[in-house]
Parts: sequence; structure tokens; C-alpha cells
Amino acid sequence: MTTAFVTGGSGFIGRALLRRLTRDGWTVRALARSDASAAAVEAQGAEPVRGELSDVAAMRAGADGAEVAFHLAAKLGDSGPWEEFQRGTVEGTDNALAACREAGLRRFVHTGTEAALMDGQPLTGADETWPLKTDSPAWYPRSKARAEKAVLAANADGFETVALRPRFVWGVGDTTLLPVLSEMVRKGRFAWIGGGTHRTSTTHVDNTVEGLLLAAEKGRPGEAYFVTDGPPVVFRDFLTRMLATQGVPEPTRSVPLAVAKPLSAAAESAWRALPLPGDPPLTRFAVWASGLECTIDDSKARSELGYAPVVSVEDGLAGLASASGSP
Repeated sequence: MTTAFVTGGSGFIGRALLRRLTRDGWTVRALARSDASAAAVEAQGAEPVRGELSDVAAMRAGADGAEVAFHLAAKLGDSGPWEEFQRGTVEGTDNALAACREAGLRRFVHTGTEAALMDGQPLTGADETWPLKTDSPAWYPRSKARAEKAVLAANADGFETVALRPRFVWGVGDTTLLPVLSEMVRKGRFAWIGGGTHRTSTTHVDNTVEGLLLAAEKGRPGEAYFVTDGPPVVFRDFLTRMLATQGVPEPTRSVPLAVAKPLSAAAESAWRALPLPGDPPLTRFAVWASGLECTIDDSKARSELGYAPVVSVEDGLAGLASASGSP
């Protein structure tokens, strides 16, 4: 029986990963920084290990005797002080690497993102040869790029590292993206950037988990892999269908991309320079993620890992509708 250590196990992807691992017969330990996180980990059949990403000793204890680590924890969001992203994502990843290496763990699988390639330009047919944007002006992409760079650089004999990059993770159990978007639409605070007619790749949460397990089993050490649901979709059409599963009507407002880009840059600059309350009304990353084409080539994962989606877009949407009770 294989033993895994997981960080970020109480999050959206993390809970789905824990369920899959325990269902497949793995012994699983997962880092938990609070009582609520520990309860979420236990609910998926895994053993909570109390500690935080700053606690190398706790992670080393959690990884002791494990063969594989799945590192999912990171600072989420698209605003806030850089120090929070540096501490939660960059330093947190460094600490996880150190803990797992010291524990003698064989393979470290990092959950990356296409955002690590973003600096304000569309991603059209992006693959793993595209450079990580470690100096992106947006904090989330910058932090994820620096974390992944550290992971791949840490690959060595006896300590293999692999990165798995999903795009636009969605599905039942989402506690961030779809609930936030639904609330924004209901309150009249949502607008399509540039009409929303650009194309985007997506990755259902179960397809993300499938990719993580294949990366653990077959990924070439020191390599990164994109995984998607298959052919790209039109952003507006897909998001409208997602919202419909929650009983939320299609938004009608739109903001030109040429307006949204400078507005988001100005808003971020103001919030960073001044002690303004709350979050900026629009951020660079929000504009890039929802207003620019982002199509991904996952042929490397298909050829090297044998990856194929286990959930189709149609079945995933049907699952969302069923879980919410929508017709």
C-alpha cells in the first residue's frame, strides 16, 4: 500500500484528491492548520497532520514513511500584499520541499497553474516550453511561477519533482470560483471583459486529480505537464452554462478590454501604494484570466503520461446541476 503526504488537502482540489487516494487504497496524511481543516481532511478518510507551511518539522513528520507528496497549498486570490504571496506560496513551497527531502520521500508532485505563464498577453496554444513569468506584475502568477521554478530545480537523484498544471479548475465542491462568480452576478457586479467571446481551456477537478496521480506514477523527473478537458470552449458560453447550473441567469454587462486593462493596473497600483480598505474593484490577473484567450496544448501529458479526461464537459456540467438541484 502506498502512503502519500498532501498539503492543501482541505481545499477544493485537495478534497477531491484525498477522496480519490483513499478510494484507491492509499494511506494518506494531510497537513491541517486548523480544526476546520482537520475535520475536512478526516471527512475524506485521511489523517490530519497539524501544522502550517511555515512548520518544516510538522511537514517532515507528515511525510515520514511516505513515498509521494502532493503539494497543493498556496496563497490564493488576486490581491493583497506581496509578502503574503511570498510567504504562503514561495516560502511555503521551499519549506515543503525541504521537509519532504529530509523525510526521504521519493517523489514530490507540485500543483501548478497556467497563471504562472501570465504577464498580460494571451496564451494561445501554450505548452510546457513557454517560460515561467517569475517577474509578472501580478502577484499570484509571479508567486506560482517562482514556486514551480523552485520545485523543478529541486529535482535530483533520489528526490524526483514533477509539476502538474490544470487550467480553470471547476466542478462539484468548488468553494471559490463558481460561488464568487454567482454572487457577483446576483449583485450586479459582474461584467464580461471584451464580451467574453475568446476561447479558453478548462480542467474539471476530477481530470485534475487524474493528472496528479499520473504525474506521481509516470511523470518524467524535473518536468511539467498541462492537463485540460480537451478542446477549448468559448469563455462566455461555458461560464453561462456553469452559472445556469446554480440558477443564475446570463450576465449582460460588458467592459471593453482596452478599458479594463489600464483600469485594473491603476486600481492595483493605488491599493498597493495607499492603505485603502478591502480589495481593488478590478485586478490585472482578473482581467487576464477572464478577458484574454487561454488555450492550452496538453499533448505532452497525453503522450508521456497516458492522460485522458475521465469526466467530459457535458457530464461535469450535469454533475453541477444535480448537486445544486437545478433542472
